[in-house]
Amino acid sequence: MIHLLSSFSCTCMMAPFSLMSVGANLLVKSFGLFSSASVVRCSCVAPVLKSFSTTTGGPPKRPLTAYITYVKEMHPTISRQNPGVKNVDIVRKLAQQWKMLTPEQKQPFQDASLASKEQYKLAVEKYKAQLSPAQTAALAIEKRQKVAKRKAIRRKKELNSLGKPKRPRSAFNIFMSEHFEEAKGTNMQTKMKSLRDDWERFSATQKQMYIQLAEDDKVRYKNEIKSWEEHMIEIGREDLVRRKERRAIKAKPTKDRKKSKVTVLKAKAPKKKTETAVKKTVKSAKK
Repeated sequence: MIHLLSSFSCTCMMAPFSLMSVGANLLVKSFGLFSSASVVRCSCVAPVLKSFSTTTGGPPKRPLTAYITYVKEMHPTISRQNPGVKNVDIVRKLAQQWKMLTPEQKQPFQDASLASKEQYKLAVEKYKAQLSPAQTAALAIEKRQKVAKRKAIRRKKELNSLGKPKRPRSAFNIFMSEHFEEAKGTNMQTKMKSLRDDWERFSATQKQMYIQLAEDDKVRYKNEIKSWEEHMIEIGREDLVRRKERRAIKAKPTKDRKKSKVTVLKAKAPKKKTETAVKKTVKSAKK
């Protein structure tokens, strides 16, 4: 059985990608990978690997992992077996099934993922070879922007999980949140324009209430962020504290140390005088 499975995987790796669709029923009958109790009946255990075309001008798509390949292949089957079930629940069910699979059952998907990665590497090399220096530089800039965006998203999620207070709202933002539903327009853009026009027509007296609310929100943020940053320092996350506040915190111990040195020097000074006075007294007594 192991020999058949390995030969099957090798055949999938060496075969053209357009000929790699293999029925799950054949796999079940031949290898018995999936138990009858499991709902794992895929229409294609060794998935079709799409060739990465560079004719469209864009970079090749990244290869799928073994798990994503499994979900992609199994999703239609589970959807047919569970009509009316939400997509989120189907994906959750597939995730549970994936965890229950044995290494032998996961092997075809892992082999397909490895083959996809090799094909991706070749496609990337081919794609980069046809780029001009300007296109290569533009691609590097785009890559840095994507990395920076992912880092910003991860940082925002981390700050939210740590309970960082929300920044204060402006007077217009408060006004907009209160009147957005009743604003004229069919979409967000038209509603925003309508609210902006209404705000500009407001007199100073009409705006005063929202300006006062915005000032109150600033006070709220100032108090909350101070407490939050103190807590971050306590748990060892000084990297999340604002630079200005961090410098202020680091400056406090330095001042304390200077004060203590001055105090020590002042305390020692009288001792030297007393010792000198004692020596003079002793000498005069000897004489």
